[in-house]
Amino acid sequence: MRNAAAALGLIGGLLALVMGLVSFGYTEAIYRWGELPNFAEMPAKVDEIRAMSVLAPLLAIAGAAMAPTRALWGGIALALASGGMYWAFGIGFFSIFPVTMCGLAAILALAAGRPDEPKRHF
Repeated sequence: MRNAAAALGLIGGLLALVMGLVSFGYTEAIYRWGELPNFAEMPAKVDEIRAMSVLAPLLAIAGAAMAPTRALWGGIALALASGGMYWAFGIGFFSIFPVTMCGLAAILALAAGRPDEPKRHF
């Protein structure tokens, strides 16, 4: 389950990276060049979208990297990434796959059978 969490988290993180680049670029373009009525308008949650465009892919990729060895921390990072993307972007055509893949990876990482190795974190 840990390896599946790592694979799904990495795929979800890469999809979130693409979605984040497009979303941040869209809000920046609207900010610089203005809105086009009924075509390109500024979203209501600009700050949340910009923050999650940067943080969610980082959390998802880092959580996927931690999942095989530190499943608890990786699962928490993946859950935060999934929840953050849902909070900022909602569920739509472009966000359904990154949100659900990171969410499933978080469930798999948190439900991994064997406990983490008893090592110090520092």
